[in-house]
Amino acid sequence: MKIQTALISVSDKTGIVDFAQALATRGVRILSTGGTAKMLAEAGVKVTEVAQHTGSPEILDGRVKTLHPKVHGGLLARRDSTEHMQALEEHGIERIDLLVVNLYPFRETIARPGCTFADAIENIDIGGPAMLRAAAKNHGTPVGGVTVVIDPADYARVLADIDGPHGSPSYALRLELAAKVYAHTAAYDGAIAAYLSSLAKAEPAQNEPAERNPWPRVLTLQLKQNQVLRYGENPHQQAAFYADPAVAPGLLGSYTQLQGKELSYNNIADADAAWECVRGFESAACVIIKHANPCGVAVGGTPLEAYQKAFKTDPTSAFGGIIAFNRPVDVATAEAVSQQFVEVVLAPEYSSQAMAVFAAKKNVRLLQVPLGDGRNAFDVKRVGGGWLVQNPDDFLVADAEFRVVTKVQPTDAQIEDLRFAWKVAKYVKSNAIVFAGDGMTLGVGAGQMSRVDSARIASIKAQNAGLTLAGSAVASDAFFPFRDGLDVVVDAGASCVIQPGGSIRDDEVIAAADERGIPMIFTGTRHFRH
Repeated sequence: MKIQTALISVSDKTGIVDFAQALATRGVRILSTGGTAKMLAEAGVKVTEVAQHTGSPEILDGRVKTLHPKVHGGLLARRDSTEHMQALEEHGIERIDLLVVNLYPFRETIARPGCTFADAIENIDIGGPAMLRAAAKNHGTPVGGVTVVIDPADYARVLADIDGPHGSPSYALRLELAAKVYAHTAAYDGAIAAYLSSLAKAEPAQNEPAERNPWPRVLTLQLKQNQVLRYGENPHQQAAFYADPAVAPGLLGSYTQLQGKELSYNNIADADAAWECVRGFESAACVIIKHANPCGVAVGGTPLEAYQKAFKTDPTSAFGGIIAFNRPVDVATAEAVSQQFVEVVLAPEYSSQAMAVFAAKKNVRLLQVPLGDGRNAFDVKRVGGGWLVQNPDDFLVADAEFRVVTKVQPTDAQIEDLRFAWKVAKYVKSNAIVFAGDGMTLGVGAGQMSRVDSARIASIKAQNAGLTLAGSAVASDAFFPFRDGLDVVVDAGASCVIQPGGSIRDDEVIAAADERGIPMIFTGTRHFRH
């Protein structure tokens, strides 16, 4: 059933003139409304106003213009129903075979500084979602149905099908576009519900920006499937990777896989931990992750130097790890990495020579992730019967906020090591202890129930790797509850310590640091990571 009539009414006018002209040259009658109709007419497209088509003028400042039987009857009539087609003829209603609509920019409106409550409400689209839902419901059967388009990216696909052997969009395309519509209207309604349920006042002033609570009473999440995974954390679990509809620049969800086996659930989780850590460094950096914890982190003059230093921290744990770089990977770095067993490599770019080196390791998964400073709006954790939702831990205390609490002051070199250790500790599972020096980790203790045990494990790790902790800097992600933890790291060789402070025994720990003759910095911020 060929497309005879299209109704076009869009807020996002990207490509709409070209699309409408292409439809018109194919003999499609164009109906339109308001600004869209004016734009098409000015471009020379023959267009009929919806008000002329229905015989009813727009009323209520445009709030009512498409809510009419000649619109909804034309969209909802089943093409394979003799009774429906007879009803259209009886009431003088034409079929509308193609609907091109996108909605009032509600989310963009409320994101603007100074948006008033009245402006927000006025940008809640009514007619658009009604038409979209009607057209999507009536996407039809293989015999025929309505084609509904909300995304300019789909214009070319619709035209290609019209020019195909059947002269109209296929059922598969109509069904796909219908599903896209319902996802879009669900997200749109979710944004409205979140806005209204976040209002701080029961009766907000109409012509002032509405005061909003940071957490709405209703939170709607919508994600798109990136891929179905072979299994979850374990083979008996099923899993899939879902991405945000729009991935902020620099986040892992924007990756392109250049080679290698299919990514697994654990690959993606560990790759995210590696990428979030490495993109926080300004110098060339390398992060090696094993089971969501950094087992080696370093900065250097080149990616190769950073990798070599990171690998020294814990060569045993680096086996089968995830390696991330914040600089393009060159051939020398690729050759060094290829000497070990690695699951995933991440970098913003790879040279052609580096790609040739990795090609010999066909199972190695190479991910290219553009650098950027995008952040997730929030983090979530599933619990029984609910979700924990929080702001992401994207805070990094400035040097100016470091507070030296001991009699001994740290040297500039010690402050640099402490800054590095503190940055790494943020990405280590609690309880976290990180020994560092000369721009590299020397020992990492992670995920222990006791901070003292984490300190001892970090020391053992360094000893096993043949690294000395003499003169090292130590970071603790949370305060030392007793002096024993501080004594353990100093006995291992630490010459300075950075920690949040905040314990009821801070005075005891400070006195211990003074007794041992080392400087200690309080940051005032902890970085639990569970």
